[in-house]
Formats: sequence, C-alpha cells, structure tokens
Amino acid sequence: MCSLCCGLLREKEIHCPPQCLYLAKHKPYQEKRTITKKQTSLSTPSSFEEDILNDERMAWLAYSIEMPLKEFGEKNDSFTDKDAILALEYAREKIAKHKGLLLMPDEWIKPQNDIGESVYQNIEKCQYEQRIILSGSPQTYKKEEKINCLDRVILSIKYYAKENYEGRNYIQRLLERFEKIDELSRQKKVFTIT
Repeated sequence: MCSLCCGLLREKEIHCPPQCLYLAKHKPYQEKRTITKKQTSLSTPSSFEEDILNDERMAWLAYSIEMPLKEFGEKNDSFTDKDAILALEYAREKIAKHKGLLLMPDEWIKPQNDIGESVYQNIEKCQYEQRIILSGSPQTYKKEEKINCLDRVILSIKYYAKENYEGRNYIQRLLERFEKIDELSRQKKVFTIT
C-alpha cells in the first residue's frame, strides 16, 4: 500500500492493526485534525435567541445525544473531551452518509467508535412528544436537524474544553448538569386525577 492510500484510508476504510508503526505515529495528528476540522465552519450564535437549543424539541435531541457521553464519562475516568468530540464526529459522519436501508458490503469492515455508535443509535431512536398528557404522534427528526444538533454539541465541547481536549472540562460540566436534572426530577411529585 502506498503512503497516499495509507493516509487516506487509515482508520476510515481500513482496520489498521494497533501495532502498526504508521498508525501509532499519525493517529494523534489525525485526531487533532478531526477535532479542529469544523472550527472555522462552526461559530457561536450571535445572540442567545439564535441558539437552536432554545427550541424544546432540539434541546430534547441534544439531551439524547449527550446521554451516552454522560454514561461513558461516569464509568470511565479516562474518557476525555477529545473522545467525546471523536464520538460525535463519528455519529455525524454516519448520519450524513446514511443510505436508508441499503446495506453496503464493506460497511462491516470499517472501524467503529463504540461511543459514537451509541450516540448514533440514540439519535436514530429519538422522538419528541409535545405533551405527555395529550396523545399525539411523536415527531421524528430530519437529517439536517440531527446534524445541526450534533454540530451544536460539538461546539459546546470545544468551548468548555478551552483547547485542552485531553482534559475533562466538558465531561465534568455534563455530569454536573445531569446530576441537577436527576435531583430536580426526584423533587417533582406526580398526582393522579381520579
């Protein structure tokens, strides 16, 4: 395999063995490139009102995206902000390339990011119901909405990581946020009307 093919297909189309010298040498560079790839295309909303997460429907999707990150962050202290970005980039790429029910013969040999796969599965299952009390058909999300929400969460990670992607600044904030949500949900009481 030539060096050009190695660089283009490494960990995208080809499962590289962990002991490969070229993989070990270039993996940190490739991860950093993936993280900074969208830096120029993603920008913070100019005002609070423009943030897509102000929409309750999109906030619910973001919650579904962040749930696997929270679970992996709780279980594994070595799970970093960089790992979260790489997982979301994996899910984003999979959604962007989604071909419906068409099965591609080479899909099973591509490298898989387990956390990214969990995020992807959560997004695909996610539906939004306007009111719990009222019956109605749950709304599914469009491909563009999923990608926009993933981009918004990636932007949050980059903001809280403050260029220290090997740290856990975003993960710590995420765990604290979910802890507050759990605490608030325990304080609420449900009364049945009879």
